[in-house]
Amino acid sequence: MQITNQKLFEYGGRQISKYTLSNNSGMTMEVLDLGCVIWSLHVPDRNGKLTDVVLGYQDPKEYFTNPEYLGAVVGRSANRIDSGKFMWQGEEIQLEVGAGGYHLHGASDGFTYKVWECVDDQERLSFKLNSPNGEGGYPGEVTCYVSYDLTDENELVINYKVTTPDLSLANLTNHTYFNLNGDGSPTILNHYLKINSEKFTEVNSEIIPTGKFLSVEDTPLDFREYKTMGEDIEADYEQLKLCEGYDHNYVLKEKSLVDAVAYSPETGIQLEMTTNSPGVQLYAGNSLSENLIGKTGQNYKPRSGFCLETQFFPDAPNHPEFLQPIVTKDKPQEFTTKFKFSVRD
Repeated sequence: MQITNQKLFEYGGRQISKYTLSNNSGMTMEVLDLGCVIWSLHVPDRNGKLTDVVLGYQDPKEYFTNPEYLGAVVGRSANRIDSGKFMWQGEEIQLEVGAGGYHLHGASDGFTYKVWECVDDQERLSFKLNSPNGEGGYPGEVTCYVSYDLTDENELVINYKVTTPDLSLANLTNHTYFNLNGDGSPTILNHYLKINSEKFTEVNSEIIPTGKFLSVEDTPLDFREYKTMGEDIEADYEQLKLCEGYDHNYVLKEKSLVDAVAYSPETGIQLEMTTNSPGVQLYAGNSLSENLIGKTGQNYKPRSGFCLETQFFPDAPNHPEFLQPIVTKDKPQEFTTKFKFSVRD
């Protein structure tokens, strides 16, 4: 893999840089040190044409606000925490809450809006971020490492590692929006999707888990066999209506060769996802704003991109029955997610 870097601009006394990764199979990716954002990702389609398959802003300065978290690493805790509260070592922790009354993706002081330090790594593009005790209201100091690698097999490999000198919690993910038709295509509803999961976490009206697990059997959330994302997205099913489409955490199997597959019949581009994270949030971009201007100057639309956010289950600190995102001095947290790109006829 080859890596080059380019200085873009200064902000708050910090230099913002873009890193370009390329492999020996023609795949390229642009990454910002601001939020570890994946700005572009070009992969070959069935005709060999390089196609950008991720959504991103035309102006990189838009990533300082980035309300949709396009392409960014989110943390310290991805997804929602009910009322921004949880008990920690006998003490109630209060995090920042937004208009919905819950804490989302680390809120305004989240990792999405931090300038990460690029660290020396001969094999991959690696970033580091230290978050002190109390930052964003979170208990404990953590040091986070995120790395990106493009293999010659056209795999994007994302590795997350979190360490602490004491005791803390963290739940990192990447919030890239994919459109395998190509960035700028108005919809992902023609994409075929398969998810190797038999159950999901039930949510309430704030899209926060109730603590119950529901079977996908005989529901519109069943993707155990291929179907298009648009086939059932408007079905008369309470869990879909609460989220205005797909925005659900699927419980992944512990040992699975492939956890999810998506492909576009237009371009033939296929994405296979594997991870050792316990869950994945399928988000169909239901609330993407039409005010967002993409890289080619187009305005994005709702459902013009989808996310596969590998994660601990949302609101885990308030659900002891869920696997907990704990980090200790003796037990760092480390997860890997792979997105492999290929072509279907």
